[in-house]
Amino acid sequence: MKLPIFIADAFTTKAFRGNPAAVCLLENKLDEDLHQKIAKEMNLSETAFIRKLHPNDNFTQSSCFGLRWFTPQSEVLLCGHATLASAAVLFHKIKNVNSTLTFVTMSGELKARKEEDGIVLDLPLYPAHPQKLHEVEDLIKTAIGDTLVQDVRYSPDTKKLLVRLSDTYNRSFLESLTVNTENLLQVETTGKVKGLILTLKGEPGGQTQAFDFYSRYFAPWYGVAEDPVTGSAHTVLSSYWSEQLGKKDLHAFQCSNRGGELTISLRSDGRVDIKGGAALVLEGTLTA
Repeated sequence: MKLPIFIADAFTTKAFRGNPAAVCLLENKLDEDLHQKIAKEMNLSETAFIRKLHPNDNFTQSSCFGLRWFTPQSEVLLCGHATLASAAVLFHKIKNVNSTLTFVTMSGELKARKEEDGIVLDLPLYPAHPQKLHEVEDLIKTAIGDTLVQDVRYSPDTKKLLVRLSDTYNRSFLESLTVNTENLLQVETTGKVKGLILTLKGEPGGQTQAFDFYSRYFAPWYGVAEDPVTGSAHTVLSSYWSEQLGKKDLHAFQCSNRGGELTISLRSDGRVDIKGGAALVLEGTLTA
């Protein structure tokens, strides 16, 4: 078996920032168990597998492909940064001739559009509903201790818990906050929560670039302690902050050590466009 494989850093234009994803191009059908074995071997938060949908398709000319995403531990329903990485490999390395690509996934059809300053993902937009604090208080306290919380929401579609920290905090507080993810698996065993979003209202510009909101994302339930920049989390964050700020166009920053920027636009059809850059950092051949 020889598979072309790439690593691209998504939601950044600089290598070694943003969120790295491995991307495998499948010329032929891959044994089911090998998807997970390869993802475990890559040991990144996500490995994406792009497959042809028809025998006569090719990666340069075709505009529609199948796409699946795997963490080192399991397959996931949606991954934004690995979709961006996949599109970047097809557009920039394989030189796909189309300006828009369609990916058939477990979350429906997702489109990636090439623009001069990045790649725009057309993703579903998921509402976050008010969540009673007492039902998730143990989880929140385990994660962030006595940090002040301003709002708690839950997204049943994505099983993500959104925790908005007090507006009294700033970006540097969120960046330096120590989050205990090791014990979350013992506290949340019901399957209701599969991802924890911490978010904070943005600050006006000045010496630094202005962002509408900041976030960090944790998914130990999928074997990912902290994800550097998360497209899927922003399908929930976009819904929440658009409602809170009364804006359809948002600029976001995810405050992990690697950091990443996302440009967001809520669409009239109830979906969301999320734009980001990507930097290809590795290409090779997987042999086994």
